[in-house]
Amino acid sequence: MGELKLPRHVLITGASGGIGAALARAYARGGVRLSLCARNPDRLEAVAGDCRARGARVEAKVLDVTDIARLQQWVAQCDADEAIDLVIANAGRTLNVGPNGEEESWDDTRDLLAINVDSALATVIPLVGPMRRRGHGQIALVSSLAGYRGMAITPAYCASKAAVKAYGEALRGLVAADGVGVSVICPGFVESEMSRRFPGSKPFLVSSDQAAAIIQRGLARNRARISFPFPLNFGTWMLTLLPAGCADFILQRLSYGRSR
Repeated sequence: MGELKLPRHVLITGASGGIGAALARAYARGGVRLSLCARNPDRLEAVAGDCRARGARVEAKVLDVTDIARLQQWVAQCDADEAIDLVIANAGRTLNVGPNGEEESWDDTRDLLAINVDSALATVIPLVGPMRRRGHGQIALVSSLAGYRGMAITPAYCASKAAVKAYGEALRGLVAADGVGVSVICPGFVESEMSRRFPGSKPFLVSSDQAAAIIQRGLARNRARISFPFPLNFGTWMLTLLPAGCADFILQRLSYGRSR
């Protein structure tokens, strides 16, 4: 599969801010339909208004993606109204250990997994069959460089993003022969409300608009993995090759280890 045509119908979850909002604006133009969802009605409508001003047709749905039945009903209805060319499962949240190294609670961990893993898979799975039957379509799952190697300050978040990464990589191999592309997006630190809550240092921070431009280029080329920025991507990959003790020492020095 070479460079893909500009998608005419794009569905994005978590579209009220950060990468999701920036991607919505990046794809907004005449002849494009955007199906956007998020929980915050005011912020979602502001993004929808920006996209309409750029010529796109926009459906903005206020939706909690952890309500899986409503989420899948909405996704199926959007696809029935007009075949979805590109789905971007972007909705997510973060979770950190306490300031003195207190472990994450099970309730908080379960809530995070419901958003980061359950809703991501529930967003794309209803479209896999229809896209395979049509012989075209593209699926993008937003993971993170945190999915490459666990960090002591955010165990559940790392686990959730590793799960999304593995699922996307496996799904790509399953559907490639049917003309369906799957890309896993692994950003580093992107300026957003979520990154502002991250307690560690944020090297090579990029803006949401910069991230959206990188992602859009990667999706147009059907890249299996869209990881950025390069220095952080390379460093994270190198961590996976080091002995665990060495990697832990480096993460501690970078303020990603256990608080002391």
